Amino acid sequence: MKNINFCPYCGQRLSEKFIEGRNRDFCVSCETTIYDNPVPATCVVVTDEKNRVLLVKRNVEPKTGWWCLPGGFLETRETPEHGALRELWEETGLTGKIDMLLGVMTGAGRKYETILMIGFLVRSYSGTPVAGDDAEEVGWFAPDRLPEIAFASHSSFIRIYYAGYSATPTSA
Repeated sequence: MKNINFCPYCGQRLSEKFIEGRNRDFCVSCETTIYDNPVPATCVVVTDEKNRVLLVKRNVEPKTGWWCLPGGFLETRETPEHGALRELWEETGLTGKIDMLLGVMTGAGRKYETILMIGFLVRSYSGTPVAGDDAEEVGWFAPDRLPEIAFASHSSFIRIYYAGYSATPTSA
C-alpha cells in the first residue's frame, strides 16, 4: 500500500511506534495501530476436455497485452471462492464450479506492496468464453503452447495443475 500520512479513522497525522516487534504507523489521537496487510486476490485455472488452460489477454496495466489466468482482487465481504468465480464471469463470460484449491502464495505488486494470491481449479463450467471486463482476448492453450504469463503466481498455479491434477479424472 502507498505510504499514508493520516489516520483513516480520525484524520489525524500518523506517527511511528514500536509495536509487536516492529515500527508501525500509529495514531496517537485515537490510539489505533495501522497495519499494512497483504491485499487478497484470486485466480482460476480453467481446463477443458483437451487439458488446455484458459487464459485472458490483459487490456489494463500492469502488463497490458500479456496473458494471464482469469482473476482479480477480492471485494469486501466476498469469499475467495465467490471472488474467483465473479472474476471468471467478468473476464470470460463463463460460470463455473470450483473443484479445488491449488494453492496460496504472496508476491509483490506495483500498486500494493504484497498481494496474497489464492489459486483455484475449475473444470466444470458453462458458457462460451468471450473477452470482457479487463480482458482483450481469451484463448485455450495446450501445455506445450503456453505464451509468456504475466504474473509469477499464475505461472506457478498452471505448473501445479499440470504437475499433479491434470491426470485426475473429472466428475460432472
